[in-house]
Amino acid sequence: MPYGAATGVVETDRDVWQAKIVISATGTWWRPYIPHYPGIGGFRGRQFHTAGYRGPETFRGQRVVVVGGGNSAAQILADLSTVAHTTWTTLRPPRLLPDEVDGRALFDLATRRHRAVQAGETAPRIGDLGDIVAVPPVREARDRGALKAEPMFARLAPTGVAWSDGTTLDADAIIWCTGFRPGLGHLAPLRLRGHDGLIPTEGTRAAGEPRLHLLGYGDWTGPASATLIGASRTARETIATIIEQLRTTQER
Repeated sequence: MPYGAATGVVETDRDVWQAKIVISATGTWWRPYIPHYPGIGGFRGRQFHTAGYRGPETFRGQRVVVVGGGNSAAQILADLSTVAHTTWTTLRPPRLLPDEVDGRALFDLATRRHRAVQAGETAPRIGDLGDIVAVPPVREARDRGALKAEPMFARLAPTGVAWSDGTTLDADAIIWCTGFRPGLGHLAPLRLRGHDGLIPTEGTRAAGEPRLHLLGYGDWTGPASATLIGASRTARETIATIIEQLRTTQER
């Protein structure tokens, strides 16, 4: 679905529309990302991304490497470690948040940080507390010693993975819990992306195209805006902004 800046036209496979305002809300959770490692194409076992994981039963009794240091990796590891021989590999030692910290607490922290930054003040980052929410299955896996992580391997071999010191590990499957990337391809004709691959915004409005708003892509489009709580609050604020934007345009 390309969007044309010069004409204000949105083209889809079904129709073409002209619009005064466009809201892009394709989010961050439908473009699975798997980093490239040497040998990845030659591994003879199964490879999955988090998005393709459907439960532990198909891995029963197998040797599974879980890659990634975030929530998905910890939760999948907790699930798999009861039926499979699991190895967890991460770029840095994983850090669990305190047990009392849940999703709402994280959103509140993100909101306080956003307001502090706007006021020119300092505030703690969520990452200062940890990376993984200790939901009940993760706490249970932690308590039975299943959350021991190994350093990230250097390459894949046909039968498993290998580290730079020559250590190898056979594996039947690798699950890449390595996140997603924002779905922004439909906005490519506008050439709005910055050096970091994101589109600079002022609030939710694209800095380079005032008729375009972006919702739900993460902190750069509103505090915790990629969460259910954050997305709803950001959406309400954005609609108010758009109403004012249209009113101002009509008065000119």
